Amino acid sequence: MENEATFVAPEGVYTVIEELKPSVLQAHAANTAPVTYPSRITAISVRFPAAKHGGGSPGFAQLLGGNNSKKEKEKEREKEREKAAREDGVSLSSSDTPDESDPSQPDHNTAIPNHHLFGGHSPAGKKKATSSRPKHNIKTTSSTFITRIQYAEGYAKIMQSKQGETTFLFYNQVKTLLWVEAGAKSKEPLARITFSAYPTCHDVNPLTASSDRLDVIVGFSTGDLIWLDPVSSRYARLNKQGCITSSPCTAVRWVPSSTSLFLVSHADGTIVVYDREREDGTFTPQDPGPSIPPTGHESHTSSEESWDPMENIFVTMPPWHPVAALNGSGGNHNKSDKDKAASVKNPVSHWRVSRRAVVDFVFSPDVKYVGAISEDGCLRVIDALAEQLIDCYASYFGTLTCVAWSPDGRFIVTGGQDDLLTIFSPWEQRVVARCQGHSSFVSSVFFDDLRCDGRTYRFGSVGEDNKLILWDFSSGALHRPKMQSQHQRVSMSSTLSLSAFRRDRSAFHLPEGDPDSTPVKYHPAPSRNEVAVVQPVLVKHMDGELLSAVSFIPRHLVTSTKNGHLKLWIRPLALRPSRHLKESTHKSLH
Repeated sequence: MENEATFVAPEGVYTVIEELKPSVLQAHAANTAPVTYPSRITAISVRFPAAKHGGGSPGFAQLLGGNNSKKEKEKEREKEREKAAREDGVSLSSSDTPDESDPSQPDHNTAIPNHHLFGGHSPAGKKKATSSRPKHNIKTTSSTFITRIQYAEGYAKIMQSKQGETTFLFYNQVKTLLWVEAGAKSKEPLARITFSAYPTCHDVNPLTASSDRLDVIVGFSTGDLIWLDPVSSRYARLNKQGCITSSPCTAVRWVPSSTSLFLVSHADGTIVVYDREREDGTFTPQDPGPSIPPTGHESHTSSEESWDPMENIFVTMPPWHPVAALNGSGGNHNKSDKDKAASVKNPVSHWRVSRRAVVDFVFSPDVKYVGAISEDGCLRVIDALAEQLIDCYASYFGTLTCVAWSPDGRFIVTGGQDDLLTIFSPWEQRVVARCQGHSSFVSSVFFDDLRCDGRTYRFGSVGEDNKLILWDFSSGALHRPKMQSQHQRVSMSSTLSLSAFRRDRSAFHLPEGDPDSTPVKYHPAPSRNEVAVVQPVLVKHMDGELLSAVSFIPRHLVTSTKNGHLKLWIRPLALRPSRHLKESTHKSLH
């Protein structure tokens, strides 16, 4: 039964129902481009309102209401027009730099940041900030950064005809970002947006996604960022011409609990926090000083300027950073509220994570932590609220290439150049298993939320061996490794929370005066005989170009090649809805 378009998993048959191939021009550009950035997939589900039925004989309610129904409809239309006017109260400027004297421009610099970075974002005295739109019209822009936007024929009618739950996909091909509907009858993209630089990563804000707006952040090879709403054909540009950092963007994520904050990782080893509502500021990050080896803990006392990326992240606070403002280092404590608001710029914060490129990062489900991987072969767990490194885990060999956090927050899975997928437990501070099945670098890993229930977990991966692999593991089966090192036995025997465990020196059985008594954040990779091994549930060999991405969406499994050849696989109905898992209580690292 299996062929190139089907495969059989334990839960049923997966079948390709749609293929999205690059155009001839895109394929030629991908083959001749001096630098090619692999295609990535971003999925978002949007609920469209049910269609209003008109015409025919009047219903019972209409007969009772008489002409009142017409008046009510007029009132509804008027309210909708007023709402649209409020939300769209921005200039149609065709320049990247709006006219600051234009009174019709909303003031996006009035947002005073909260002390808690990701505790929610509510600009002072600005209730409508959550519904603000990007400032510039793509169709009338004179910017050379966005070179073209092309909508599908009959785009307006297509959008008006949509009802119920609809899943959209965004993916990049060479210098183009494409917007498509998953499972649509037409294979033509809803929109193609072409840039003068290479888009390298993108993300859609799930909090603001609706039938009339999609907030998309796109990162580029030049370090530039575009805040884009393809529904209204509007955009805004951040980090323009690399004014904050010119290092290529490697990943971008909206903060799940915020409508305006997002994080961007860069090839220079940094993660930068941005606010879409702010303008670019004049900013120079501090130099953390020379690195020290992970074993040289005595260097901490001998030189305050030494920085160990295995033990800490180096945070540069701009003058407008919440902590800097509280400490008075921002120099604006005597300013009025209006002046303070006007002085708030991007970035919100700047984290130097590694000396090597940050490859990717993900948020924990409770939005308190960030799991970041880098080319130095480390997975770092960062407390996003405190802006501090919690733990640093080394790969078995080589660079880590992809990362995913389980829906309940219990496990982090990484793939790497060691051809392995590694399952980490941040609660227990250890590697719980390695997954063997790939014969080349792992390109992408993604959890299937609909088949994770807190006891058993399903995730998929693709690699440069052109294998699509499905993996299942049980948390009970992975409770203990084959053999534990001394440090792991201490970690497992302690019933303290992670924060208490760090504070309690007796947990390590070390004297107070010992220079090595500080809990070590860096964890070397355990040997093969110390870790359980997980075997694949299914291995599907796929012909063609190298695979670069895999994603699970409600009705489909999506795979993509490096040059943007997408396949949508219809998948069997899951027995366990994801909402039960999301509604469960997440255990915190604290």
